Amino acid sequence: MTRLDREQVMKRIGILTAGGDTPALNATIHGAVTRANAHGIEVLGIMKGFDGVLDPRMPHVHLNPLFSTIPELDPCQGGTILGASRTYIDPEHTEVLKVVAGRFRQLNIDGLVCIGGDGTLNGMQPLTDVFPCVLAPKTIDNDLGLNYLDEPNQWAREEQSDSDEPKYRRLPGREKVVLDEIINYATPGYSTAVSVAASGIERIRTTAESHRRIAIIEVMGRQSGYIALGSAYGQPDIILIPEIPLQYAKFEQRVRELYELQKHVVVVVGEGVTDEEGSVLGDKTASHDPAGNIVFSGAAEHLRHSLAESLGDEFFERDGRHESASRAVFTRKVGHTQRGGRPIQFDRFQAAQLGGKAVDLLIQGHNNSVTILQWSSEKGFYVDALPANKLRDQWQRIHPREVHASLFDEHRFQPSKLGVAYLLPLFTNAIGQDDAEHMRATLFSPGKLSTRYQSTNIDMQKRTRYL
Repeated sequence: MTRLDREQVMKRIGILTAGGDTPALNATIHGAVTRANAHGIEVLGIMKGFDGVLDPRMPHVHLNPLFSTIPELDPCQGGTILGASRTYIDPEHTEVLKVVAGRFRQLNIDGLVCIGGDGTLNGMQPLTDVFPCVLAPKTIDNDLGLNYLDEPNQWAREEQSDSDEPKYRRLPGREKVVLDEIINYATPGYSTAVSVAASGIERIRTTAESHRRIAIIEVMGRQSGYIALGSAYGQPDIILIPEIPLQYAKFEQRVRELYELQKHVVVVVGEGVTDEEGSVLGDKTASHDPAGNIVFSGAAEHLRHSLAESLGDEFFERDGRHESASRAVFTRKVGHTQRGGRPIQFDRFQAAQLGGKAVDLLIQGHNNSVTILQWSSEKGFYVDALPANKLRDQWQRIHPREVHASLFDEHRFQPSKLGVAYLLPLFTNAIGQDDAEHMRATLFSPGKLSTRYQSTNIDMQKRTRYL
């Protein structure tokens, strides 16, 4: 663990959320503030992530006046009361870094907790040279972590003559993962995203079954297929993950077999699925978000057109199943419902633990470290920490964690036996009784018919202060 040259007494810390939202952000903030309260440490929330840090006024909110957590901070509420952005700090702008550090000193902030994924970790990295910072992880994609500790060493870099950006190629690694050795077993937000996806799949199934149709459901995850893997709880017939290039002929044959058997098929496809040449399905032009991540679109639609063409109208017209292939195959995207709303019990609890651990790291004098959620067959889930550089390859790049081949059965298009073993600890009893009671008591509350939604942003704006 990287420690500061001398341990500092933490009297006031800052906290920010960056990158895309997840259901468990407020729970992480709440865990951090609760731990800070126990140690008599003040917490200032920086508004709008690194965008707020770069703002000369540095908008901020006192999250625990009198060491009592403000009522707006509800761990059961999705999103983040602090706001988020995809603005990041350029490590080459050293003067900007010095100015930012000066703003923290003006606010008497002794250390910073950043909550985010790989983009946030990269954004935090330059700050660690001038200020103590730690990261509490979040991402619905579950791609911040390692299948085993030496995984970052199994990459090769190839310079491209036609591009300034080098190409990274994964070298052969372990044939099988050991669950106890996974670094950061799961990230807050992942379990809730899977619960939303699985519920959506179950609902779409009844439509496909009733109308003798083929449903192709696209879920999030970028290059990582963890949400698609977890969607097995929705019992789709076929799961396609980005880590396994699609062998279309094999896929089509399985669709034919299933349709002949049960007169409908449900397919789940991760948004980053590629063909055998490595091209992302449906991506005609490359695009990236502000963090440099590839923006995927069109995998489900690409499969729909391909199936309609290769199966043909005659396949569906036979026995009066459907009048055409194009009408028989339909697509749905679960979309942003996966990253919003109330977090389920597992995410709320573990996110709070990771937030609290981040505060402990600052108190103990750590810098450029990440809190992680570990699992072992003996201890179950527990929180730990890791130097951030352990997640980087020799060129300082963080590669999104992918679903290891041993977790997926590409012949059955389903999780392998080991994949099932990976999922069981995460989702067995993941939903608490209070989650079900919340839906029963609030979903159809009569008051919703007569009052508008009360935005927390309004109350937070009243609390916001500036340099």
